[in-house]
Amino acid sequence: MIEKHLVLEDIDPVVFYGVGNGHLQMIRSLYPKLRIVARDNVIRVLGDEEQMASFEENVEKLRRHVLRFNALKEEDILDIIKGKRTKDEVPEGVICYSMSGRPIKARTANQQRLIEAYEKNDMVFAVGPAGTGKTYLSIALAVKALKEKTAKKIILSRPAVEAGEKLGFLPGDMKDKIDPYLQPLYDALEDMLPQVKLQDMMEKHVIQIAPLAFMRGRTLSDAVVILDEAQNTTPAQIRMFLTRMGWNTKMIITGDMTQIDLPHSQKSGLIEALHILNKVEGIGVVNLDRSDIVRHKLVTRIVNAYEEYDKEKER
Repeated sequence: MIEKHLVLEDIDPVVFYGVGNGHLQMIRSLYPKLRIVARDNVIRVLGDEEQMASFEENVEKLRRHVLRFNALKEEDILDIIKGKRTKDEVPEGVICYSMSGRPIKARTANQQRLIEAYEKNDMVFAVGPAGTGKTYLSIALAVKALKEKTAKKIILSRPAVEAGEKLGFLPGDMKDKIDPYLQPLYDALEDMLPQVKLQDMMEKHVIQIAPLAFMRGRTLSDAVVILDEAQNTTPAQIRMFLTRMGWNTKMIITGDMTQIDLPHSQKSGLIEALHILNKVEGIGVVNLDRSDIVRHKLVTRIVNAYEEYDKEKER
């Protein structure tokens, strides 16, 4: 008789154990010679040494399955424990899986170009209107890199001053002031990572979300770094950000030229950066358009209507 404690690292134990511990009960029935007790993310197992070795190996396979797919079905458990190949190996083109088990992948040709540009280049500019998935896909690529250990951290940033508001005039401490501007980034991460794990990664600074001003003076190495809403940077700000790049780092810069909130007298740093860096080797530029909008169908109609209005104003 031996005893071991197995830790379910990097996954949501609720997904592993199943609703009402249904998955855990099935695993117990497949290992009748073992006494299995689970609490939080730790499985305590006592019993036969031969079954213990098989159990330990298969728990790790199941853990990796949950890490990859954010889901676990009864047939997956049976296939893995009985030594069969699971039915839902990662299909080609899938970046990662949402917390509901939905595959996250390119849904348009330009979104696919963004993924390919990320794979080929260390720096990518993704420019397009709201709803084209540029920020969501970028964060999915960063989460994939973290899970596959090709990056040690994710750093997300965006200009903290938008729509004419100044942080100094908003109530609360610095975190309270900054968080509303960064909420879209939190939303995307929460869709891809278990809440407990996301909180732990943020506390350990594996995932960092900060306004652009906090990037000054840093060298960002071994990371995937994303600058969102880059159209609202000044030329000096984006130049500062782009030169923070360190070893083994990839950068994705996203922006929407139709949503520049800077004063009319202030030039957008994104426009200037694209003009200067457009033909620099190692930098990819992907332009998304209204055909790439993947939100409610009304969003496409709204974008089209405003584009027509802007054209009429220019005549």
